[in-house]
Amino acid sequence: MLFEGKFTAGHSAFDNRITQLFGIQYPIIQAGMIWASGWRLAAAVSNAGGLGIIGAGSMYPDILREHIRKCKKATEKPFAVNLPLLYPDIDKHVAVIIEEQVPIVFTSAGNPKTWTGKFKEQGIKVVHVVSSAKFAKKSEDAGVDAVVAEGFEAGGHNGREETTTLCLIPAVREAISIPLIAAGGIATGRAMYAMMALGAEGVQMGSRFVCSPEASSNAAFKQAIVSAGEGDTILTLKKLTPVRVIKNEFYRQVQQAEDRCMDIAGLTDLLGRARAKKGMFDGDMNEGELEIGQVSSIIKEIKPAAEIVVEVWNEFLQTAQNPFSH
Repeated sequence: MLFEGKFTAGHSAFDNRITQLFGIQYPIIQAGMIWASGWRLAAAVSNAGGLGIIGAGSMYPDILREHIRKCKKATEKPFAVNLPLLYPDIDKHVAVIIEEQVPIVFTSAGNPKTWTGKFKEQGIKVVHVVSSAKFAKKSEDAGVDAVVAEGFEAGGHNGREETTTLCLIPAVREAISIPLIAAGGIATGRAMYAMMALGAEGVQMGSRFVCSPEASSNAAFKQAIVSAGEGDTILTLKKLTPVRVIKNEFYRQVQQAEDRCMDIAGLTDLLGRARAKKGMFDGDMNEGELEIGQVSSIIKEIKPAAEIVVEVWNEFLQTAQNPFSH
């Protein structure tokens, strides 16, 4: 084996630091995507043996509380909440997470020092999402339990460094000693095996799980993903917060504005409010912001989240047994 960990009898599960940390069967984690990752998706992934995550980025505190409670009723297995630290009134989301006794929190887009200590005091495991080895080390120093290293292939908000997952994972592995989860461009068991061989101990997938019936994103958005080809996504809005989207009319407006050297204030005005909701949740494929990863070009069907988990795991096992069979 090229990676640390051991299979249980019959290869029905895998035992390593990630599965032990979260109390899960497979080191497969569903990303907390805005407008896609509600309680239904999180519960489905957790029930299938992975770690489901509720995406708090598109939820007001009271809505987050509702999703947490519904997820608890739908699964007895561990689940997490993804909390982007850049959002206003973050303290209210933190209060809900603590009050509802969520066992695991994935933080992103901010300084992990701000809330990690508070969560840890409450017995909550903390994972921080980074896009560089430098910030992975800072996260470890802040006391997080694990790190997600996300390459720039990933959908949604992204790192300015534009480091690919293939280059990022070995660099982060060398920089930290805590458990490492790979993200960005992963939708298959073969990709999972590659990331584990490079030093990751688990994988986080977003785009693949958006294309499931349990994802709360609009059906038109899901169809746009399975119809996407190579080169149909792009990292844009680098003057604000870099984000990978499907190219559409909204993207073309952004591109034209950037070609005219529009300032940050102008770009902010163009982005407006609820642009992501308009696209991914309401289904406006022209004027909405359609956040998805490069790996969408190989996603060809919508299938239940549990089937995705099983499919990825079985392909991982097959690849581990014969890495050169493909």
